[in-house]
Amino acid sequence: MFGAAFALARPLLHALNPEHAHELTLKALEVGIHPRAPAADDARLAIDLWGLRFCNPFGIAAGFDKDARVADAVLAMGFGYTEIGTVTPHPQAGNPRPRIFRLSRDKAMINRLGFNNAGHAAVHARLARRAEAVGIIGVNVGANRDAPDRASDYVEGLRCFNDVAAYLTINVSSPNTPHLRDLQTPARLDALLQGLLRARQELVAAGQPSRPIVVKLAPDIAEADLPAIVEVVLARRLDGIAVGNTTLSRTKLHDRERAHEAGGLSGRPLFHRSTVLLARVHQLARGAVPLIGIGGIDSPQTAIAKIEAGATLLQLYTGLVYEGPSLLPLMKRELVAYLQRTGCTRIADAVGRRATAWAAKSLDAV
Repeated sequence: MFGAAFALARPLLHALNPEHAHELTLKALEVGIHPRAPAADDARLAIDLWGLRFCNPFGIAAGFDKDARVADAVLAMGFGYTEIGTVTPHPQAGNPRPRIFRLSRDKAMINRLGFNNAGHAAVHARLARRAEAVGIIGVNVGANRDAPDRASDYVEGLRCFNDVAAYLTINVSSPNTPHLRDLQTPARLDALLQGLLRARQELVAAGQPSRPIVVKLAPDIAEADLPAIVEVVLARRLDGIAVGNTTLSRTKLHDRERAHEAGGLSGRPLFHRSTVLLARVHQLARGAVPLIGIGGIDSPQTAIAKIEAGATLLQLYTGLVYEGPSLLPLMKRELVAYLQRTGCTRIADAVGRRATAWAAKSLDAV
């Protein structure tokens, strides 16, 4: 029913300013206007990771629900988890509007939001109110634009959300905060991770749980830097890597009217590069670090390709903008059919089975 309703509503939503359409979507979710998963997922879709059981590998990427307004609605739709944020210590308005642009011919978006969010205190309060509710919610933390010490902002985020998050993602890869990506350089990333791990040890010593820490990397990382970055993650025994964020690349876009807009590009054009990078990270990490595959997932085929390239979990956002909520049950059905067809008894059996082939491809799509 909701698939047909979305097909009817999509022209109206896409006639709106993208940010207004997004706010309308959030308000609908807040009042319960959304599809609900009809039954429990097939057991073969379950993922056991970090001491958590994900009922399926599909999650909503950070950026959709920045302030934890609709986390339970997202879970009720049948997602295996959701990641809220990016959240910074202090509230900030982000960049001037307009700051989101549709590239409909490419099934892509460009955003330059700039970490607009309500800040730690407000988002923590929302999550604390659902403390007894079920479902896996990760929190994506970032740094304020004007922070004198951005590394401290990430540590503050870990300390703030450790008691309410299932896991934490360290977002050092957004292109919309000036110089933020400098924190991805091996030396600075190593220093940042050491500070985070020390803070986590202190929290555990004080009686709090030890939450998994994931670092989110950009798809624009220079090939020469990738081995050193992965080695830092391995050396610090981080819990996961998310590959990747939006890209600054504008190659091979058809919708040239909006292609010049500043910001990060997401959606279908990101699929190839982010999947090749995912496979290369999988190989460099030797399967020792779980990976979250992000970028251009808008069909069962793209979801399966991410898993075969090395992803244990998946995240999507822009694909939903264009394909609607019926995409999720379709991907679940086709993933079960894929497992049956390939003789895999669980998703873990399929992770990385084509990583070598993907890693050998050029980062730039042909």
